[in-house]
Amino acid sequence: MHLRPPSIDRGITSFLWALGLGLFIWLGLLAIGTGQGTALILALLSFGGIFLFVRTQGGDV
Repeated sequence: MHLRPPSIDRGITSFLWALGLGLFIWLGLLAIGTGQGTALILALLSFGGIFLFVRTQGGDV
């Protein structure tokens, strides 16, 4: 019997990548002194772009 990890949907992995990198961008912008509103908007836009990119281009062919 071979034990394998469960299959995870591409949408979930895309969301997790986008969430992690969006959070990293948001914290990075706050660390360099960008305003909270600007940092939030840029992080949300990055989240959306990363999610779409990983969703469409990520994974096996």
